[in-house]
Amino acid sequence: MIIVNLDVMLAKRKMSLTELSERVGITMANLSILKNGRARAVRFETLDKICEVLACQPGDILEFRENK
Repeated sequence: MIIVNLDVMLAKRKMSLTELSERVGITMANLSILKNGRARAVRFETLDKICEVLACQPGDILEFRENK
């Protein structure tokens, strides 16, 4: 299972979802879907922009956990 830790990174960077949306150029609705783990796919371009703005690695945002 893939876990999205976008809310954790936002808290670490003391940034709101609104600010990230403005800086990345992605709608609040799409970021919210990603943040809540409801996204079915993420474009590399989107992930690249998010990582650039948050100064992080993709692994800081996405995590794999085994289903047990």
